[in-house]
Amino acid sequence: MHKVYHQIESVAGNVITVKADDVTYGELAQVTSNFGTSLAQVIRLNGSMVSLQVFAGSRGISTDANVRFLGHKMEIPFSDSLLGRVFTGSGVPRDKGPEITENKIAIGGPSVNPAKRIIPRNMVRTGIPMIDVFNTLVESQKLPIFSVAGEPYNPLLARIALQAEVDVIILGGMGLKHDDYLFFRDILEQNGALSRSVLFIHTAADPTVECLLVPDVSLAVAEQFALQNKRVLVLLTDMTNFADSLKEIAITMEQIPSNRGYPGDLYSQLASRYEKAVDFDTAGSITILAVTTMPGDDVTHPVPDNTGYITEGQFYLRNGRIEPFGSLSRLKQLVNNKTRKDHRQIMNTMIQLFAAYKETLEKRSMGFRMSEWDAKLLRYGERFENELMELSVNIPLEQALDLGWQIMADCFEPAETGIPTKLIDEFWPANRKAAVKA
Repeated sequence: MHKVYHQIESVAGNVITVKADDVTYGELAQVTSNFGTSLAQVIRLNGSMVSLQVFAGSRGISTDANVRFLGHKMEIPFSDSLLGRVFTGSGVPRDKGPEITENKIAIGGPSVNPAKRIIPRNMVRTGIPMIDVFNTLVESQKLPIFSVAGEPYNPLLARIALQAEVDVIILGGMGLKHDDYLFFRDILEQNGALSRSVLFIHTAADPTVECLLVPDVSLAVAEQFALQNKRVLVLLTDMTNFADSLKEIAITMEQIPSNRGYPGDLYSQLASRYEKAVDFDTAGSITILAVTTMPGDDVTHPVPDNTGYITEGQFYLRNGRIEPFGSLSRLKQLVNNKTRKDHRQIMNTMIQLFAAYKETLEKRSMGFRMSEWDAKLLRYGERFENELMELSVNIPLEQALDLGWQIMADCFEPAETGIPTKLIDEFWPANRKAAVKA
């Protein structure tokens, strides 16, 4: 039997404080008042003083309400019945479907033992050239998408969800507008991808504590699917909303703030989620792509700044495109030498030529005379932007590589690209056509 406490010491925002013994951090409790029963979670222990965040808010809770601790942390049911369903951050069905109660698993557990991990070795194909060709996504990788408000990061995540060659998609939405939630649900359903997806959605109107639960719930479910030998892709949006929820609760708890008011353990809070990315030795994998919006496009903001020390690169989304400069996948070299032997060369050469194109744009804007080489770079850069950088482009990796060769062949002579003769002889479009005819 669990003790029931009849005296609440204080109510501050959605946080209540009681005197209690034998309580653990993260433990759940039921708070019963004249307005019904609400679920709460322990978020701070200070001797016998226990602070709890009430999921449904503290409105209507008086100091004589009953608090009953349940003796366990937050749990989420797990089964294949989750696929195709939409839930709140606390696991309550949002799609009006039946509640799933069997096989409950704890959330927020430790990261996987490194001895059970293997070195990442498989590519996750997305059909997006700026990812597949230039910054390849690798199974078990953790990558943020750095962006600003107004950029199409949610449509980008939706496209990846539709096109990624994985077995299961887990979408965790934090602080979403209702329209964004409907967008994700409808686009996955209309394209037949909802049947392999599980959505945990926290909207801006939902309790703050549910925002904090979304990554843990999403990753706990992802881990169970990965143990079933599934390749799982976890898409999280937006981790800045997650960090803002941490800050809101820390302020309510009167904690000493760190940089820009965020709690001092922000790095640890983010790392404990991102480090769930794993490629199991004898099972499946978890890959994490997480949107991080940067207030004022400031990469030194505490959330993107801390994120950059945890993850294995980043994608920068600017002007509706994934920027080739600044975007980085630190694990791409583990896989792009296994795709096609010209992959690395195309990646390096096209980015070098695009950098030269950017310099030519600066020269033109300052009124310098354009040479014949500058004219070639301008033609190349425009085609690169329109045919490879646009997020609407949806082609397989091999077709994207062929398109890269074709763009270079239409703009330059073979010797002008600096590509080794051996690869020119095999892949330059005119040479390939001649070889086919022969």
